[in-house]
This record gives sequence, structure tokens and C-alpha cells, in this order.
Amino acid sequence: MKQVFTSLVCVIVVCLSSPAFGKNQNVTVGSKSFTESVVLGELVSHLARSADGSAIHRQAMGGTRVLWNALNNGDIDIYPEYTGTITQEILSGQKITGMKDIRQAIAAHGLRMSRPLGFNNTYAIGMKEPRANELGITTVSDLRTHPDLRFGFSNEFMDRGDGWPSLRNTYALPQQHVNGLEHDLAYRGLESGSIDAIDLYMTDADIQYYQLRVLEDDLSHFPEYDAVLLYREDLERRAPRVISAIRILEGNISETEMRAMNAQVKIERNTETRTAADFLKTKLGLTVQYSEESIADRVFRTTREHIVLVMISLSAAILIALPLGIIAVRLPRLGHVILGMVGVVQTIPALALLVFMIPLLGIGVPAAIAALFLYSLLPIVRNTYTGLHDIPHPLRESAEALGLPPHVRLRRIELPLASRSILAGIKTSAVINVGFATLGAFIAAGGYGESILTGIRLDDMSLILQGAIPAALLALAVQGLFELMERVVVPRGLRLTA
Repeated sequence: MKQVFTSLVCVIVVCLSSPAFGKNQNVTVGSKSFTESVVLGELVSHLARSADGSAIHRQAMGGTRVLWNALNNGDIDIYPEYTGTITQEILSGQKITGMKDIRQAIAAHGLRMSRPLGFNNTYAIGMKEPRANELGITTVSDLRTHPDLRFGFSNEFMDRGDGWPSLRNTYALPQQHVNGLEHDLAYRGLESGSIDAIDLYMTDADIQYYQLRVLEDDLSHFPEYDAVLLYREDLERRAPRVISAIRILEGNISETEMRAMNAQVKIERNTETRTAADFLKTKLGLTVQYSEESIADRVFRTTREHIVLVMISLSAAILIALPLGIIAVRLPRLGHVILGMVGVVQTIPALALLVFMIPLLGIGVPAAIAALFLYSLLPIVRNTYTGLHDIPHPLRESAEALGLPPHVRLRRIELPLASRSILAGIKTSAVINVGFATLGAFIAAGGYGESILTGIRLDDMSLILQGAIPAALLALAVQGLFELMERVVVPRGLRLTA
């Protein structure tokens, strides 16, 4: 067991020195988890690199609050936002109406805002064209006469200031079948007929892709959503050339151009990187250098990132959980507390646990590793406790009769006898960890989840499989590895009786 612990420590040291933990970039760009935000993030990244040669883009990090908190915490330096979101969601309750008020309000947070980029991407409500024709619906007010319609809105829209609650009140909508779900999945629900209406962004390529009717906002419920860039005040001092470079976007992206870029990604299957570079060249006459990942490169990178997440979190869990399991056996009263605490952690929803880590550790790899570590504790602690607790009493008495000190009995007799149970707990944690690690992509931690989420966003099954298949293979490989370890760690006599 000592050799195993030593190896785990070495793994942690090696992984911590991985590039995944480095912060060698001067400018960190963030974007939300929808195509337009990623495209805008790529535009900013291209311009930042052309001006300063040093930028990284954390794509599809999540929703508004995740990006806003990341900007305030310094996890990112700049990200694209919308004035309607700032007034209705981020600064709701402050009665902010104009650009001047917005600038003053965000300045209190040490932030700055660019001038509008040139297009208004407000919210709208959409339906499939045939379904809208069948019911004679052209405006949001028309929905009032069809109470049985099923709505599927993005999770953020369900709670935001100008979202479903206020929309329902403005139009006196009677619908009761209203559910929140991932925005990109809502389009699939609309296509399959499981829902009748969803929230849209006016520049969505999906409007054309799914042949949707945009319902007229006849009571002018939705405010203007002028696209802007929010960035940290200290960026003007740290990277003034970057700030000068990105200002070229101000007023230079029309609604038609933005919709066309979204369509290039969603419908024509161009990458966001190439789409942004093409726009800069054709519209602004700027040629930027960029490279695109091949499928092999992407799988290799996400595999490396995924293994880093799993190895560090699992290794740390083993080093902590084994002593906790031993303590739980030796001190029964404290043991009940330990088992109860790790059990409670396991009941926290995975995404919630990831979000809980953000205020403590920021966006990215550290927060994901911390959440994975906590999720890995229960199987190891419980199996260690069970393995040691269930050692037959005569064997314990025999060890004591030999006069061996407690620590020697633990190391030479009790742990070897419990090794099959302990290893089973570690194996369970490892397999769970591989699957849970895919959720790290929700907070920009990389790994296989990045390909899966991108594939869902772009309705691209090949991208989904590029994440799902390697994740399944890795889980099988991890299980096989621990089967081999059992031959080394578990005493031969216990293996023969298995």
C-alpha cells in the first residue's frame, strides 16, 4: 500500500505541473454557452492576439451570472454582453435605463464597457411555422387564447427580470405547461413536437435552420439588447494595445452580419474561429493568423485535460478518504459524523456542486477538481470503513495476541484483509469520476464535456461522439486498470477465495 500512496503523490505533482494549470496568457476572453457569444469571443481573441500576441478564449463557460462573477473575480478579463441583460438581470432593481447609467453602475465594480458593437439581439418568442399557421398565431398576445400550448424556455429565461414571469404578467398568459431546459435542446424539443414555443435570440441562425416564426412583441415587453464588451478596468493598463484593437468592433457588426456569422457556424458547419477570422478580413480588411484543431488533435487535447481532472481529484480523494475510513472505524462516534458528511456531499446535484466551487476557486480546472474530489469521497470512505469493520473478530484477537502495536496491525494485517473492499470503493469512485468530469466543461475546465456540449449547441452528432465515445472508453480502461491493480494490492489468499 505504501508504494501505491507514493505513486499517487507523484501523480499529483506531475499533474499540477501540467499546462492546464498555467496562466501564461495576458488576456483571458470568456463567452457564454451559445454560438453568437462564442463567435464574438473569437473576434475579440483574434484582435487581442494581433495586437498583443497573447490571449486565450474560454469558450461556452455558462450563463450570465457565471461570466459576470468570473469577470469580477478576475478569472476572465473580457466577455461579450448585452445591455438588456445588464439592466434586467445583472443590475436588476437599480432602475438603470441608459448607457450612461450602465457605465456608472459597472464602474463601481471596477469594470468598463465598450460602445455598442452595432446590432440589437433582443429576446423573442418563436414557434414552428406550420404550427403557428395552424393556430393562427402571429403575435405574443395570440398565445393568450391557447392555454394548452407547451412552452420550453431556457433556464436563464425562466428566472430573469424580463423573462417568463414578467412576460406572463405583461401578456396575461394562462399556460401552465412551462419548463426550463438547455437553450439548444429547446430547438430539438420544438422540432420533435414535444413543445410548442420557445424563447429566441433575434440573431439566431436557428430561426432559419428550424424554419421558425418569430412572434411579434406587440406590447413591447422586451428591451433593446445592444451587444457590448465588458472588461476589467485594469486591462486598460495591462494591455492598452488590446483595448485599442477591440474598439474596431464598435458599430461595425450589423444584425444581418451577426446572423450570417451564426449561420456559418450552425448551418454551414464552419468553426467559430474561422468564421470570426473571415469576418475580420472581409469587413475590416484585417488578416489574422489562426490554427484549427483536427479531430485527432481535439481528442488528444480533451483526453489529456480529462485525465488531469480525474487523476488529480481521484488521487487526492484516495489520500484523504482512506484515513477518514480508518478513523471512522477506530472512533465510532466520529465515524458516524464522517460517513454522514460524505453522504450529504454525494446528494448535492453535480452541477450545483460545480457552481458552489466557483466563488471559492474561480472558473476552470481548480473548481472542477475540487468538486470531483468531494464527489469521490463517499465510495472510498464507506468501503474502507466496511472492509475494516467486517474483519472477523477472531482474526483481530489473533493479531492482538501476537502483541503487535496498533499501527503495525493496521498496516500488516487489517489493511491487507480489507484491501478488496477498499479497492472496490476506489474503482467505483474512479468510474463515477470519469463520467462526472464531463460536466467540468460547464465551468470551462475542458475535458470530453467540451466536445459534448459543443456538439449539442451546434446539433453536431460527430462532435458529441468525439466526447462521449472516448469518455466511455476511458471509464472501461480505468476499470481494467484497477482489475490489474487488484492482483498486486490484494493478497493472493484473498484473491483465491474471491
